[in-house]
Amino acid sequence: MKVPLSWLKDYVDVDIDPHELARRITLAGVEAEEVVVTGQTWGGVVVGLVEAVNPHPDADRLTLATVDTGQGKETVVCGAPNVAAGQKIAFARVGATLIDAHTGKPSLLKAARIRGVESAGMVCSERELGLSDEHEGILVLAEDAPVGATFADYYGDAVIDFTPTPNRPDCLSMLGIAREASAVTGKAVREPSLEYEQAAGPVEPKTSVEVLDPDLCPRYIAGVITGVTVGPSPRWLQDRLHAIGARSINNVVDVTNYVMMEYGQPLHAFDYDRLAEGRIVVRRARRGERMTTIDGESRALSSDTLVIADAKKAVAVAGVMGGVDSEVSGGTTTVLLESAAFNNVSIRRTSRELGLRSEASTRFDKGLSPELPLYAARRAMQLLVQITGGSACRGFADAYPGKSSRQPIRLTVQRTEKVLGVSMTPQEMALVIAPLGFEATPESDTALSVTVPYWRMDVAIEDDLIEEVVRTKGYDWVPTTTLGGRLPAFEPQPMITWKEAVRDHLAAAGLDEVVTYPLTNLNLADDSRYGIPPVRLSNPLSSEMAELRLSLRDSLLRTLAANQRNVDGGVRLFEVGRVYQPRAEDLPDEREVVAAVLSGPRGEPFWQAEPEEMDFFDAKGVLEALLGGLGVTATYTPVELPVLHPARTAQVSVDGKTVGFLGELHPKSRRAFDLIDRPVLYLEIDLSDLLGLLPEQSKIFSPIQKFPGLLRDLALVLDESIPAERVIEIIRGAPLVQRVTLFDLYVGEQVPKGKKSLAFRLVYQSPGRTLTGEEADRNQERLLQRLQKKLGATLRG
Repeated sequence: MKVPLSWLKDYVDVDIDPHELARRITLAGVEAEEVVVTGQTWGGVVVGLVEAVNPHPDADRLTLATVDTGQGKETVVCGAPNVAAGQKIAFARVGATLIDAHTGKPSLLKAARIRGVESAGMVCSERELGLSDEHEGILVLAEDAPVGATFADYYGDAVIDFTPTPNRPDCLSMLGIAREASAVTGKAVREPSLEYEQAAGPVEPKTSVEVLDPDLCPRYIAGVITGVTVGPSPRWLQDRLHAIGARSINNVVDVTNYVMMEYGQPLHAFDYDRLAEGRIVVRRARRGERMTTIDGESRALSSDTLVIADAKKAVAVAGVMGGVDSEVSGGTTTVLLESAAFNNVSIRRTSRELGLRSEASTRFDKGLSPELPLYAARRAMQLLVQITGGSACRGFADAYPGKSSRQPIRLTVQRTEKVLGVSMTPQEMALVIAPLGFEATPESDTALSVTVPYWRMDVAIEDDLIEEVVRTKGYDWVPTTTLGGRLPAFEPQPMITWKEAVRDHLAAAGLDEVVTYPLTNLNLADDSRYGIPPVRLSNPLSSEMAELRLSLRDSLLRTLAANQRNVDGGVRLFEVGRVYQPRAEDLPDEREVVAAVLSGPRGEPFWQAEPEEMDFFDAKGVLEALLGGLGVTATYTPVELPVLHPARTAQVSVDGKTVGFLGELHPKSRRAFDLIDRPVLYLEIDLSDLLGLLPEQSKIFSPIQKFPGLLRDLALVLDESIPAERVIEIIRGAPLVQRVTLFDLYVGEQVPKGKKSLAFRLVYQSPGRTLTGEEADRNQERLLQRLQKKLGATLRG
C-alpha cells in the first residue's frame, strides 16, 4: 500500500520526517517496507508559465516556447506536441540534472543551439524528471501552480510503502493509515465530507437490487448518476493516482479507484444504459455461463462463482473484475455505481480459480465490513457529481440481507494488568485507543464498554483491545520485569540429543544431509510398496504433495536422481526426519527415522587405479560407524523387502530387536526412479525403536595399550551358510584378542563344494605385559578348537 505523504496530509497533519513516521507506524504493527522521497534530484527545476509558443524558423516539428520562470523570461526550443501558451510547466535551467529520455541515465543539462536557435533550458516531460516513462509530451501542471517556485517544493513528495498483515484490510486505505498516524503522533483525523447534491430524483424507479445468494453477498448498494460527461480526470486526481503507481483511465473509473484507495472499499461503475432493465441481480453463475471481462478474456464461470448480473446475463465477476459489455466508455451518460460487501472466502476462491488478481480482490478476500460500502458510495457519488458534472439520484438501492449488530466489548483493568503486567486506569486506556476510532464509555472505576469502529473487523474480544492499547502506546513502554512465577523445571529431550549425534556421526562418515518435504505421492514412484495405505491430506496443495510419507526412501531416491548426474564422484546422502504410520481412528504414529543412500564410485578418480562402485559393505560400514558411535553393536540377518535386491538385503537388530534394514536397490526400482544404472545402497534405522536400546553412557574411556601386540592370521574352511559375523563374535570372545579383521573370502576349486574360506587377522595383546610368541600360538590353538567345536570350522591348508 503506497501512501504519498501529500495525500495523507489531507486527513491528518503529519509534521514529522517521513522516515520517522514510517518507523513509528511499523513499531505499532503496520510494517513500512520502503520510503521513497521524490524531488531530491530536481535542483535547478522551477515552475514556469508558457507565455507564448511560436514556430521554429528552420524546423516544422519544433517550436519556440517563451517561459516566465519567475525571475525572467527564457526562450527554449521544444519538440513536444502538447505545449501551449498559458500552461504551467516544469522548467529546467541550464545545469540541472535530468534523466536522458534515450538512455534512461542522469545527465547534466547544457545550453544548446538547435537548428540555429539558442535554447536556454528545457520544458520537461515526466520521464526527464524521473516520474514515469511518459515522454511523448511535456508535464502540464495544475493551474494554481506558483510560478517561480522550486519544482521540488511544489511537486516533491515522500511515498511510504506499507505492508499490512492479512487481518488489517483497513490499512489498505489512506484513511486506515491516517488513523495509525493519528495514534502515533497525537494529531486528529479529518474524514472527508460525504455531502453532495442529489438533484436527479429518487433512485428507486431507475434501478433495484436483488440478492439471490445472501451467504455470498451480505450487502449490495447501487447508486445512479445521470448527465455524466466521461473524459480525462482533473490534474490533481491524475497526480494522486500516479503517485501510488495507478494509471488514469477516465474521470469515472479514476473516481472509483481513488475512493478505493481512500476508504479501502472497492467500487465498480457500470454503464447504466447497457444493463438490461437497468437493475442488478447478485447470484451464482449458471451452469455453462461465460462472460468476457474488461481485460478481453472470455471466462468460463463455475456454479460457485458469484456474479453481478442484469435481468439477462452476468455483467461482472463479483469482487474481482467487471465485464466488457457494461464498462464505462466515452459515450456513457448514466452511471450505476456498485459498492458491496462479499464473502471473503468466495472471492479468494474465485480469484484463484480464474487466475485473476486485482486490487479489489486483494481487499475483498481479507474480509471487509458490510458497513463500509455506504460510506464509500457516498464519497464516490460526491466526487462524480463534482468531476463529471452529473446529477445524482436521491438515495441508494440498498439490499442488506446480512445486517447484524456488533456488541460492545468489555475492557477491564484486571485483564489488562494480567496480560501486559502494567496497571492503567480506564481513562488512560480510553485516551490511547480513541484516535483509532474506538468509542469507550466508563462502566465502572475498573472497566470500559468499548464500541468497535465498523472498519475494524479484526477486533472481537477483550484481548484484541488490549493489543490495540499496547501497540499504540508502544511496546517499549511495557517495563522489563522478572517473571512472577517459577521457571518450569528442565525436561530432558533424549531424542533431540541423539538426533544431533546421528547427524554428527553420519557427517563425519562423509555423508551430506538433505531435508525433504514430509508430503509426497506414493503413486509417483513405482514399486514403492509399503503394505499399508498412507495418511492422505483432506485438502492438499497439489497432487504431488497429497500424502504423509511412510518412509524417507522415496524422497531420498528422488533427491539422488536429481543430483547423481550432476556430481563428479559418489553421492552419499542422509536425512533425519519423521515418517507417519496410520492408526485406525487416531492421529498417525510419528516415528523418528534416519535414512541414507549411497551410489557411485567409492573414492576420488585416481590414474593408477580403476574406480570401484560402492556396494553393500560400504553401506554396512557407514551403519556400523553410526551405531558404534552411539555405543551399540548390531547383528545382520538376510531378509527380503520390497524394492530392495532379495540377495543383498539385511535386517538390522540390536539386542534382539529389529531397528532397521540396509540393502541394494532392485534394478527395477532403479528404473522407476530414473537412476543411473549402477548399484544404489539404502539403509534406514528407526530411531524411535533404537532410543530405548542406547546406553546411558555412550563412550567409555579405554587406556592406550603400553605393550606391543602380536599378529596372527587364521584361515578357516566352514559351511557357506555360516555368516562371518558369527565367526568374529566367537573370536572376539577369546582371551587376549584385541582386534580381529576379515581380510579374505574365497569360494572355488581349492575349497570343497558348499564350503567357503574366511581369512582373519588377529591382534593378541596383554594390558599388563609383553606376550611371547609361544603364548600367542597357544591361544591361537585353543581358539581353533573352539571354532571347530561350535561351527565345524577347520584350518585351511
